[in-house]
Amino acid sequence: MRTRRLFLKEAAAVSAALATGGTAFASPSTAGDAPSTAPGYKRIATEEAWAPAELLTTYRKLAAEKSFDDPGFIAMWSRLGSRPELLARLADIGERRIADMDATGIDMQILSLTSPGVQIFDAATANSLATTTNDQVAEAVRKYPSRFTALAAAAPQDPKAAVKEIERAIHKLGMKGVIINSHTRGEFLDDPKFWEIFEAVEALKVPIYLHPQTPPPAMIGPYVERGLEGALWGFEAETGLHGLAILRSGALDRFPGLQLVLGHGGEALPFWLFRLDYMNRSARPNLRNGATKLNKKPSEYMKENFYVTTSGMAWAPVITFLQSVMGVDRVLYAMDYPYEFEGSEVTATDNVHMSHTDKKKLFQTNAEKVFGL
Repeated sequence: MRTRRLFLKEAAAVSAALATGGTAFASPSTAGDAPSTAPGYKRIATEEAWAPAELLTTYRKLAAEKSFDDPGFIAMWSRLGSRPELLARLADIGERRIADMDATGIDMQILSLTSPGVQIFDAATANSLATTTNDQVAEAVRKYPSRFTALAAAAPQDPKAAVKEIERAIHKLGMKGVIINSHTRGEFLDDPKFWEIFEAVEALKVPIYLHPQTPPPAMIGPYVERGLEGALWGFEAETGLHGLAILRSGALDRFPGLQLVLGHGGEALPFWLFRLDYMNRSARPNLRNGATKLNKKPSEYMKENFYVTTSGMAWAPVITFLQSVMGVDRVLYAMDYPYEFEGSEVTATDNVHMSHTDKKKLFQTNAEKVFGL
């Protein structure tokens, strides 16, 4: 079993790796197209990744050794591990990140532990890492309270311990929700053994951000073979499946106040709402709560229990479509920093045609409401 001591021992290694090319930060693509500095609303970016240097070292080490039975993880971190500038940006939750925010007109980031977070490890290691990473990001929030807030990492491998850590992070550290990096060692949250996490989060009145991972071993084959395991397609396929599985499990009838956030335009689910409603009538059920049917149509759960963000989808047709089918109160802005770091995308979102009131909801007030800012 890997221990926290090993992670700390490896921290020096990532420092050396990042020193080679990792400290020269390229400017975002803002030439001639810089975001407005006074748009009349705050820009709150709601899906912004971070990870401590020692954890990034461990991801790279596991991928290089291929000692972890997850082809998607190995493929993704073999690739990302060779990008020192990206790793440096992920690890920085201080002045350099704030400089990037200033360059692109972002007022606040909601920080989330990057995928796969702690969810690839054994339960004891995952619980320890959830605690230490939450403490670390909470310190950054205390230092820069007007620029950062954060979501709590937790280890679904041990639901009872996850609940304790979530409660600690919300009550004692002031965090604003929970980040779950989708599947946990191939398991989805539609399994009732995880539902005490849903119960606790509902009671705390905070959301779960369901962020992508590469597809688990049971579904990864066709994706890895074609170079589709990551953000090009595998992420949205895996997380869209996960979100729909939760919806059809009956969990949202059991926990009607539960709120989930999906990035990347809702991982395509809003596009399919008509078909989901139509085909759900005759589909084989995924009810796991002892009931015989869902209380509502899939589209109703999507509009009442899900928020969607614009991370990676700075495209006017998509944003206006999301607002039209989900409602303007259910769509949030996100950049997806540092994986997508483009000032032009901020400007493109600024320029989407909508009322000033709706634009302020998109960038600011919807985030303030769902995350209790």
